[in-house]
Amino acid sequence: MGGGGGPKQNTPADWLRIGGLSKRTGGKVGTIRFYERTRLLPAPARTLAGYRLYSNDHLKRLMFIRRARALGFSVDEVRTLLKLADERKRPCAEVRVVAGAHLGDVQAKIADLRAMERALRETIAKCAIGRRANCPLIEALYQEMPNQTLPAADASDRRRKNSKAN
Repeated sequence: MGGGGGPKQNTPADWLRIGGLSKRTGGKVGTIRFYERTRLLPAPARTLAGYRLYSNDHLKRLMFIRRARALGFSVDEVRTLLKLADERKRPCAEVRVVAGAHLGDVQAKIADLRAMERALRETIAKCAIGRRANCPLIEALYQEMPNQTLPAADASDRRRKNSKAN
C-alpha cells in the first residue's frame, strides 16, 4: 500500500472487453450494449481494432444498474437514480421519492398477485378430479371478471405517467 489517497487510476491491465464485463457482472452482452445505447452506461474507450474497453468505473456503474433493475426499477427510474448518485451532494430526499414511488408500484403488484392467487385457488377448487365436460377453470377463463382491474404493470405505468404530468 502506498501512494496518495486519491482514486485508483485504471491501467491497461484493468480494462475489460465486453465479454469480460459480462462475466464479471452476470449481464448479457446485448444488455450491456442496450445500456450504452440508452446512455445509462457511458460509451467505453475503444481499441484501434474497435473493441470496447471498460474501466472499473464502468464495472461499478453496471453493477449499480443491474442491482437496481433486479429490484424492479424501470430504466427511467435507474437513470434518475444514477443522476442523483453522480451528484456530489447526494440528495437522499430525492432518492427517497423515487424509491417510495417504486415501493408503491411493488405493493400494488403484490396486491394484484394476491388477488390472482385467490381467484386461481377458488377456480382450481371448483375443478373436479378426473374428466368433466365443462371444466370450471376453462369456463372461468372465457368470462369477464367482475371489478376487473388492470394488471399491475399497466397500473404502475399509469401512475408514472400521472406523476410526470404533475
